[in-house]
Amino acid sequence: MIVRQLGRADYQPTWQAMMDFTAARTAETPDELWVVEHPPVFTLGQAGKPEHLIADTGIPLVKIDRGGQITYHGPGQVVIYLLINLPRRKLKVRELVNRIEQAVIDCLAEHGVIADRLDSAPGVYVGAGESLAKVAALGLRIRNGCCYHGVSLNVDMDLSPFLAINPCGYAGMAVTQTKDLGIPLTPPQAAEALTRHLIAQLEQQG
Repeated sequence: MIVRQLGRADYQPTWQAMMDFTAARTAETPDELWVVEHPPVFTLGQAGKPEHLIADTGIPLVKIDRGGQITYHGPGQVVIYLLINLPRRKLKVRELVNRIEQAVIDCLAEHGVIADRLDSAPGVYVGAGESLAKVAALGLRIRNGCCYHGVSLNVDMDLSPFLAINPCGYAGMAVTQTKDLGIPLTPPQAAEALTRHLIAQLEQQG
């Protein structure tokens, strides 16, 4: 597993690089994790509905080829793209999604924060009922058995752009971040921790 630190990088060139990497890879190409932070951008999944952008903030909207609806990326958020050969790791898509979610859940649990997944909506959530809030989003694209795109964890960021969207298509869905959950990690520290948990999930057998 190769881990690449991309720093802060514009969204569209990074997306293009993921597509190029996936198109060129062979059965022997090592899997990679790309750790990155993006300038402010909304991304809309391939089946996404534009009406889930409910206010014009001036932040660019990019229509992309992952699953899912609309989400926001910006400074202070950890984004990790997973460029994974699923058959080689004997993974089905649903199991891969579960492992990504579990990596986030385990990462938060290290700091005493209980988080969980929802059957109806990929991602990781804290709280319940009216206090339910989303802390991590994920979306993938599978091509020839290999995936790209990945997971984003809100760490220490301006959350106000999320008010301009229905996060992942859910009107009124609250969004939170690790800073507000009492986790004292900087974005680089959170990126290191989440990377560690993702590798642990991906390397386990069966």
